[in-house]
Formats: sequence, C-alpha cells, structure tokens
Amino acid sequence: MVKHQPLQVYEKQVFVSFVTGIYGCRWKRYQRSQDNSSRWECTWFLILCSSFLLLLFWAYFWLVAQNDFNEFNWSVYNRSGEWRDETVPLLASTTVGFSYITFLLILALFHISLGQQLNLYWVHKIGVLAALLTTVSGVVSVDDIWGDEWDIMLVSLQATAPFLHLGVLLSVTAVSWLVAGYVVHKERTNFQVMVLLVYVIILIAVYLAPLMFTCPCIMDQHRLKPRPDIIGQRGAPMLAPENTLISFNRALQHGVDSLEADVTISVDGVPFLMRDRTLRRTTDVGKVFPARQFEDASLFNWTEIRSLNAGQWFLENDPYWTVETLTVRDRSRIGNQTVCSLLELLRLAARANSSTLLNIRKPPPEHPRYRSWFMDTLWAVQKAGISQKRVTWTPDTDRGRVRGLQQAANEKLSVDEIRARGITSLTLHYSKASHKDIQEYLANNVSVTVYPVNEPWLFSILWCSGVPSVSSNAPQVLQKSQNAYNFIWITSDLVSLAIVTGIFCFQKWRINGMHNCNPEQIMLSAVAQRSSRDVNIMKEKLIFSDLNNGVNSTEELSLYPENGYARYSHGGLSR
Repeated sequence: MVKHQPLQVYEKQVFVSFVTGIYGCRWKRYQRSQDNSSRWECTWFLILCSSFLLLLFWAYFWLVAQNDFNEFNWSVYNRSGEWRDETVPLLASTTVGFSYITFLLILALFHISLGQQLNLYWVHKIGVLAALLTTVSGVVSVDDIWGDEWDIMLVSLQATAPFLHLGVLLSVTAVSWLVAGYVVHKERTNFQVMVLLVYVIILIAVYLAPLMFTCPCIMDQHRLKPRPDIIGQRGAPMLAPENTLISFNRALQHGVDSLEADVTISVDGVPFLMRDRTLRRTTDVGKVFPARQFEDASLFNWTEIRSLNAGQWFLENDPYWTVETLTVRDRSRIGNQTVCSLLELLRLAARANSSTLLNIRKPPPEHPRYRSWFMDTLWAVQKAGISQKRVTWTPDTDRGRVRGLQQAANEKLSVDEIRARGITSLTLHYSKASHKDIQEYLANNVSVTVYPVNEPWLFSILWCSGVPSVSSNAPQVLQKSQNAYNFIWITSDLVSLAIVTGIFCFQKWRINGMHNCNPEQIMLSAVAQRSSRDVNIMKEKLIFSDLNNGVNSTEELSLYPENGYARYSHGGLSR
C-alpha cells in the first residue's frame, strides 16, 4: 500500500513579497505568516486609519481654503510683519503626509485581502506618529491664527457633496472585493455575518445619500437666477499689484461690473488706496523712509505717498505665482506703478461706466482729518464727475451728513434693523451668508454682496442661491457651472450595484471551485505541467506502508525528475 503526501510546491509570489516587504520589511517567505494579527498590530492599524481620516480632513480643508489663501497670508503678515506665502510649505507637507499614509493603508488592506499577518515596520510606525502629530499641531495652529476659516468646510459641502459622494461610492465599491473574499464561505461565523450586514447598510446609505443633500445647485435650471455681478476686489490683484490703476484696468478687461477699493485718508486730506495699516508690504517705504516704515499710512502726506513705488513688491514676491505669465511690457508697467488716489480710481470708473464700492478706513483720533474724512471723500467723488448712484461705501456711518451716495453695512443684520437704519445693501463674508439668509434679504429688497469669492465652486453656490453680486480677487477664473449631477448620481449607483453584485458572484464561484478540487491533484498536475525552471520543489516525500504488516522486498521506487513526477512499482505493478 502506498500513501502519497502531496508535493509541496512554492511558486514565486512577487506581489506578496512586495506588499509584505514594504509594509513590514518581510521580504522572505519564511518571514511571513498567515496567523491572526496580534492586538498590538491591530492597534497600529487603527492608528493608521485614524491618521488617514485626519489627513483626509486636513487635505480637504486646504483644498477648499484656496479661496482664502490671500487672507491667510495677510493674517500671518499682520502677526509676523513679514510677507511670505505660508501656504506653500503647508500644501507640500500635507501632500507628502497624505500620500504616505494612504499608501501604507492600501498595503494594510492588501495584507487583509491576502490573508497575511499585519506587522508594520518600526520605521513606518515612527512615520505614522510623525504625520499624526504634525497634522494635530497644524490643526491647532490654524485654529489659533485662522479659526474663522473652519466655516468654509460646511459652506463647501453645498458644492462638493455631490463629488464627495462619487468618491465615497467608488471607495465602498472597491472595498466590496475585500468584504466578499472575507464573508463568502460555506460556513460563516457570526462575525462574518455582522461584517456583511454592516457593509450592506453602508452601501445602501451611500446610494441614497443624495436624497439628503441641500445643495442649491441640485435644482431646475429654469429656476436659476441671473448670473451675479462680479466686483473686482482691489482690481485684479492676482494679475497686477492690488489697489493700483493697472490692477483695476485688468479687472475691467476681464468684464467685471464694479470695482472695489480700500481707502485711507492722508494727513493733508487726500483719499488714496491702501489696504494695510502701514505701507511696508505694498510699497518701498522701507528704502525711501526707513525710519517711518512702521508708521500708520494715514500719517504720510500725499507728496510722500506719491513718491513711493507700489509695484516692485509684486514682481519680487510673486504672491500668486503669476509673474511668469506676464510679458516684458507688463512687467515694466507694473514696476513703475505708484500709489493710486481715490480720484484716479473714480475717473477710471466713470470712463468705463462702472460702479465702485469703497471700504473707507477712518483715520485714528490723533489724525488732523479725523472729523472731516467723509468731506474729503465727497470732494473726490464730486471732482471725478461720477454719478453718486454709482458709488457705494462702507462703513454705514454719518448717514445724516452723507446724502446721495449709496451706503452699505458690512455686518449681518436682521431685517428689522435694516429697515430701521434705512439700509438697502449688505456686504457680507460668504461664511455669514447662508442660503436661507440670502433668500430672506432678497425677499425684503435688500441687495447682498458676498466676499471673497475666488473659486468657481463658491461662485456656483452663490449664483444658485440668487446672490446679486460677489466681490472677487480672481475675476478671471469665475465661470459658469454645469449641472448634470442627477443623471450622474443615478448612473453611478446602478453601475456600482452591478459591480458589487458581480464581485460577490465571482468570489462565490471561486470559493466553490476551490472546495470542489482535490488539492493533491492540483499540486501533482502543477508539477507535471510546469517546467523545473518555473516551479521550485522544496521537498517531495512518498511514504510506503503495508496494511497487512508486511512489505515486499521487490518494492521499487524510481524518480524521473526530467518529467516532474514520481514512479514506483510494487510486485511488478507500475504506476
């Protein structure tokens, strides 16, 4: 009687070696194991998943916060006194960290799919902790410097929720391969049944999630209101230095409907355009008047202000990475820009038949024009020859003394307060203007201007919400949005359902096929059909025994390695 022990055949497993090698530095076959992962390694897997979710949140925040990058850099400048683009290192570190953690998570999921034991290499453990702690410190720092910006997360969901739904749908569909491979067995444990049930619930929830969306852009296009007017905030500051004549000209070339500027009153009563409290960031006051560079801009007279260069800083700092796109002629014009007066801006607006929105900074109490700043502004308006109906200014003060001009409040007010103060226009930050508030203001004939709107997705939300006008630093990038989401939603759900069903059926067929085959036949046939170059036979053993307590001496065993199989004879019988 001959008993066969199946040949133990080891094929090269390049992909498994790649996965286990990078994840746990287990490149050799004997280093790997298919035993259950230890609790310690499962804990590290949970830490890895938590790091991924936190970095996903962090990356999404910076993705939607692009609308306010200039505001962030300005906030840092007000704290440090130095103008730098602080978003570059933040974006670089976020990209590297997110890519690294995502790659490790994919390798961990492959471990689970292939039945390999999780064993994260100690170098990766340090990397995961470093990424986690760095992200946490970044969140804390942004909350301290730029805490109001978190509101953009909720605002952005009105535009990005449909696209995030497609991303989640793709991920849940891909995970079905792992779930199916884990739960499709003839004998299922209670835990496997629970995993299957949780997956089905999540899948159904993702399919039906769009029913819960309140995105204003999921609407009938026939109900879409006219496109909002675009106001060039400080001109087109991504293409030319802010609050300069060339910047306002660029904005008009890109079709803006109005111009917005920041106005400061000089010590001799000349209104000029300047956003910052000092002249350090946007002029060369540090070279011309080094001892006075930290003084308030309003404490300079107009002759001193006019002598400063207001364009060279833009070419040197390249705050929006657009200098390379400028022609030689444009660079020459920008390099020779001076500080713009309010009178020059209003004359430009009058020639272009455009409106203006003025954000006037009242002089400090010690300023000689502290009590007459509005008369200086009125003088500039009258001298420019522009219609007073085309000039709107904030703040909403001195309404009894300033008549004929449009005045807007830059704070969120109730309808009753608006009526009591006789206000017809509001200028609000986009985080303060919800869809419900906008509809209420419009129903009471209150015009609303929302700022800053520098990304197409935010412009699309406000357009669908019925906002009459938006203020933008990037009028050149705002464009019409398209709406085909309902069709995409239904189609993607059906495709996902078909793929998930197919994956479960395939996994069921594969498992059944494995149960119906004789492992010994599989191993022997594999050896017989494949050459010795492709198959490494680690050991081969045939055990002979006699059930009748006797073995004939004529038993013979012969091995034909060139054919890849064993041959034996017993009492003249061969096989």
